Amino acid sequence: MSDVIVFHHALGVTPGVEAFADRLRAAGHRVLVPDLFGGRRFDSIEEGVAYAGDVGFDVITERGVASARDREVTGGYFVVGFSLGVLPAQKLAQTDPEVRGAVLCHAAVPVTVFAERWPDGVAAQLHLVEDDPWAAEDLEAAREVAAASGGNLHLHPGAGHLVADISHPDFDSDVADRIVERVLDLLVTG
Repeated sequence: MSDVIVFHHALGVTPGVEAFADRLRAAGHRVLVPDLFGGRRFDSIEEGVAYAGDVGFDVITERGVASARDREVTGGYFVVGFSLGVLPAQKLAQTDPEVRGAVLCHAAVPVTVFAERWPDGVAAQLHLVEDDPWAAEDLEAAREVAAASGGNLHLHPGAGHLVADISHPDFDSDVADRIVERVLDLLVTG
């Protein structure tokens, strides 16, 4: 059993984010889903990104970092970030020595945004969709993170963004199942 923190995307803690977390829980893992938006949810990615921009992306990131400090369990843990949630997930992966592995879905930022390099011993797994217009600019950063971490970049077919969120129109059950399967493998081996 592993401890996992799942960081939501720009729509907030949607039923789809909770459903993803529940799949990890069903496999025996302890999963925390912090609400970086204080209960707010948005109907469109644009609205959620605008809200995060107004609040400050650095503030949203620090809310995620604080949630890791506030968790009840001590010891190593994993982080999973979806789109906007990649910011706190990647920052924790690169700066918290307790993080054992990171899963970055639908986005990535260059390694040097949070630290000089990717830390030794921290596993990384990245999931992007080939023709996702929201992640097109993140592909190079995802390749960089994969190379720096010795991790895996999985490019899934399709054009959707929030493909692992069952409550979003972009949901793709095949891609979501592959992501969950690979995340579960990482939680056991990472």
